[in-house]
Amino acid sequence: MQNMGKNRHVLIQVLLNTLMISQIFRTSKGDVGSAAQYSPPYLPTNCYGAESSQFPTSNLFAAAGEGIWDNGASCGRQYQVRCISAARPGTCVPDMTILIKIVDYAGTLVSSPSSAGTTMILSQTAFGAIANSTAASINIEFQQI
Repeated sequence: MQNMGKNRHVLIQVLLNTLMISQIFRTSKGDVGSAAQYSPPYLPTNCYGAESSQFPTSNLFAAAGEGIWDNGASCGRQYQVRCISAARPGTCVPDMTILIKIVDYAGTLVSSPSSAGTTMILSQTAFGAIANSTAASINIEFQQI
């Protein structure tokens, strides 16, 4: 009888460990990088020129940094993006994920980004949706859709 209680305890411990491990892997959804923001003018872009219809009506778009530019193949790609940390605590909007579209290349932006060398340069609207807009840059998790 005592052995059955011991086996039950071991089984419960195994189940709890499995649940904990699955939670750890479930929280990571994609790659990790950094993001800055840029403001108008947004045209022309390296992907679509002066065509204003390139921008999603939500204004959630970005310019690709060197790491994801892929010689222009990133034009039109969509990414789920969320802020995971920043230099100043409380900068990220908790549990907020946005869907952005790549419309430009960070190396050819008409306006200057708030920080250079980041993975993505988000539009003001996109950046403000996931972080305090006064931040120069944030750390992000992103996944291509």
